[in-house]
Amino acid sequence: MRRIPAFISGLSGLSLAGAAVFGLSGTAHAVPSFAAQTGQPCSACHVGAFGPQLTPFGRAFKIGGFTQDGGEGLHAQIPFSAMVLGSFNNTAKRQDAPAAQHFADNNNFALDQVSLFFGHRINDYMGALIQATYNGIHGASSDRGSSSFTLDNTDIRVTAPFDVGDSTLRLGVSFNNNPTVQDPYHTTYAWGIPYVASALAPTPANQPLLDGRFGGTVVGMNAYAWWNNALYGEIGVYRAMDPGMAKMVGTYPGLGTIDGVAPYGRLAYEWNFNGQTVHVGALAMMAAIKPGYQSGIGTDKLYDIAVDGSYQWIGDGTHSFTLQGIAVHEKQQLDATLGQGGTDSARHSLDQIRLDAVYFYQNTYGLTGGVIRTWGTSDATYYGTRTGRPNSTAFMLEANYVPFGKEDSWMTPLANLKIGLQYTAYTEFDGAVNNYDGTGRSARNNNTIYLYAWTIF
Repeated sequence: MRRIPAFISGLSGLSLAGAAVFGLSGTAHAVPSFAAQTGQPCSACHVGAFGPQLTPFGRAFKIGGFTQDGGEGLHAQIPFSAMVLGSFNNTAKRQDAPAAQHFADNNNFALDQVSLFFGHRINDYMGALIQATYNGIHGASSDRGSSSFTLDNTDIRVTAPFDVGDSTLRLGVSFNNNPTVQDPYHTTYAWGIPYVASALAPTPANQPLLDGRFGGTVVGMNAYAWWNNALYGEIGVYRAMDPGMAKMVGTYPGLGTIDGVAPYGRLAYEWNFNGQTVHVGALAMMAAIKPGYQSGIGTDKLYDIAVDGSYQWIGDGTHSFTLQGIAVHEKQQLDATLGQGGTDSARHSLDQIRLDAVYFYQNTYGLTGGVIRTWGTSDATYYGTRTGRPNSTAFMLEANYVPFGKEDSWMTPLANLKIGLQYTAYTEFDGAVNNYDGTGRSARNNNTIYLYAWTIF
């Protein structure tokens, strides 16, 4: 087994263990403690005063290690914030069985999440965003483990700026527990569409490696550089959490664990002009995986490479528009799974495209539209679908009302509320339009209405 260098192992373990000591174990958006720290409203960093899309100011704040200050008074020194998300969920046809304990097979009210954040600068060169989450829909997914309390998105940074002639260079390191959570371009999977969704609604079974497969179950160290506020580059490695640490933070990688280290890379370039921003980029990750924690059976190797881009117009804040997308191609070499009889072929590929457009008026009234399309090679044994295909297509439409988070808002930055009505329509689900599971259930039966209220304070 390949081993991570000792100094990387020590720093990564220390950082995430330190996060657990704070009592922090999802989704993070505009955190009021950062707004108080900088003296800026949430709308300065986030489109729609709630996020997760970042403005150029918000991106610079994140790359700068959350270290910028400027706030005044006692509140600017308090590093904690809290979040509560509640919802109502309806699917076009009831499910065969409830998605989680203590819920019905349709028409459910839920307390989705309660989170506590540590979000603050530690000194001029170090800052952190750490989230601990209580999952109110415990049991809807086994991917994140058996505990209702988990250490959620964590990003601890050490960084410094340098003058190089007439140019500026910022160098930094991020210690984090979810590949792409550290990424400053929120087209990536940790922050991309769907920005929030019901854990009680059916969702397609097959997703690429970069789509949160290791979220909360790994420790990673990513070194990055930002040249002239335009060219961004990042390289890093991830390894599986030690079992003791995983138990301590309430997580369990049920889909298998990384063998050795998984390398990650990112490159992007952005242009800022006349209140507009454009970026293009690419990212890649490779992981050798031991299915089900079993040793001595070989590994599966997954290779993801993605390209992404965005256009953003903010203007004077009256109107804002964001268009963004990401496309990923995954190559799968499934030697271990083939040896266990879990696939008909060792070689597969999986592709996915995600596109979305977001409009906000005065950072208060918003409309989002998006599409997620997944397709790949056929294998009934591996994908577990009736047709043997992983193909799915979802269209999403969401309306939002965000009454707070602006400079002149009531109790800014403490009061933050987002109300959303989301509709998701499937034209294909797990490889078929009709009867995708052999019981007569069709893709459109999973069409979902999701009404939510989300507050962070």
